[in-house]
Amino acid sequence: MSRTLLVTSALPYANGSIHLGHLVEHIQTDIWVRFQRMQGHTVHYFCADDTHGTPVMLAAKARGLTPEAMVELAHTEHEADLRGFSVDHDLYYSTHSPETEAMASDLYLKLKDQGLITLRAIEQFYDPVEAMFLPDRFIKGTCPRCRAPDQYGDNCEVCGASYSPTDLIDARSALSGSAPEKRLSEHHFLRLAACEDFLRQWTRSGTIPDEAANKLDEWFKTGLTDWDISRDAPYFGFEIPGAPGKFFYVWLDAPIGYIGTFRKLAKERGLDFDAGWRQDSTWELYHFIGKDILYFHALFWPALLHQTGMRTPTRLFVHGFLTVNGQKMSKSRGSFITARHYLDLLDPEYLRYYLAAKLNGSMEDIDLNLDDFCARVNSDLVGKYANLASRSAGFITKRFHGQLSDHLQEDQQALVETFRHAAPAIARAFDARDTGRAIREIMQLADLANQYVDQHKPWELARSEERHAELQQVCTTILELFRLLTLYLKPILPTITAKAEAFLAVDALHWNHVSHSLTGHSIQPYSHLVTRVDPEYVHRLVGMPGN
Repeated sequence: MSRTLLVTSALPYANGSIHLGHLVEHIQTDIWVRFQRMQGHTVHYFCADDTHGTPVMLAAKARGLTPEAMVELAHTEHEADLRGFSVDHDLYYSTHSPETEAMASDLYLKLKDQGLITLRAIEQFYDPVEAMFLPDRFIKGTCPRCRAPDQYGDNCEVCGASYSPTDLIDARSALSGSAPEKRLSEHHFLRLAACEDFLRQWTRSGTIPDEAANKLDEWFKTGLTDWDISRDAPYFGFEIPGAPGKFFYVWLDAPIGYIGTFRKLAKERGLDFDAGWRQDSTWELYHFIGKDILYFHALFWPALLHQTGMRTPTRLFVHGFLTVNGQKMSKSRGSFITARHYLDLLDPEYLRYYLAAKLNGSMEDIDLNLDDFCARVNSDLVGKYANLASRSAGFITKRFHGQLSDHLQEDQQALVETFRHAAPAIARAFDARDTGRAIREIMQLADLANQYVDQHKPWELARSEERHAELQQVCTTILELFRLLTLYLKPILPTITAKAEAFLAVDALHWNHVSHSLTGHSIQPYSHLVTRVDPEYVHRLVGMPGN
């Protein structure tokens, strides 16, 4: 049965470049979307830049730009980088849009009408030099628990303590270096505790992984507190209706950007916006996110949607962090790798394949080990996959004018059926985002195909005119196995697959093409699909601070 799916990746922040950590998520999402489309489902995949907040405003100021100009530059860069890795959004938009502003205002007013918004004065640090209230991350001082110096205003990186910025010892502004003043300001709060019964049920309904639900139990045990959804001017964001000088906190309007972006897409493509977002929607909604933003997506976001009469996500797909050679990405160590730096050195399909081989659908962290990266890509993509075509296609082109045999022997057909019978298991792995298991299944088949090549040695058959027909059948079998491997790898390797489809002279492969056959078919001359990874270029990825 055909389904309609709305799919998002988390929104990259507009004050920095796309890096390999972002790509874990966007590549994982893109693979899943491509697989679902190969199944015949309708998928609307959309994303946007997360544009608001003090960091963007200050980064723009440092560059002599307006925030609007800053986010426009970031958007152009982000979109190009993601496209460079074949991440195929239907729309890549911005949260700084009229659609998102209208939705944020509308949802806020609905919450207010239900008595879910409260106002109260809170004490905050104020920088008298910069004339602004300071976000937690722009305050530094000595940890009140362990006395570690130079810690941020929300938590200590030495002992792990969480605290209020006003608890810091010898606090100072990270902007001006001055001692901040404590001032009162009236803020707007969402009464999250009023949604607790719904959230307890929702987080245990299978919509998030059990390990994520267990983590959220800690918040329920301590009690859900009111969520501060406002910030004071100067602030780059949307002003709260009826509250001059007060702006929506970025984490209020950022997820609403999913809705605003789909509204833009719906208008452009003539889609039914309400069909996707009304509470009784039969469409499905999936968010791919990192575990660091679970709290916002599994508590604030569904509470906001539920209380305003909108549909909640079908599932949250939560992944872990990326390390490089076993260590957290670091600019000082030169292992903070941007998308653009990678694209300047290496084929993006290599990274798509390697990340897919590592991901298993869980919240576990994954590691980009550069030596393993070289070995796996060269062994699997070149040695096991592409070589099947290169070792057989030339004989068909030169000896049979590109014409494949019109039938296979019984044992050859049995081997092809073995490959076809693997389709359901591989499909289940893709659907569960366990691409590591999918690749293991595919490469086991590739091993069988290469064993067949080594056993039948087409290069030896080609020396005998008497074995002319046998050569054609053996090469046809090899290319049939290659076609099926290509079909299975298509969600992961869209560019290589497109080249293989052109070489095989077949239509764009869909999952139900598993049952198709190349017998009696004509192919085009073979040209290289993928080259070996040069370790020198791989190791240039790291060691240059600021990459």
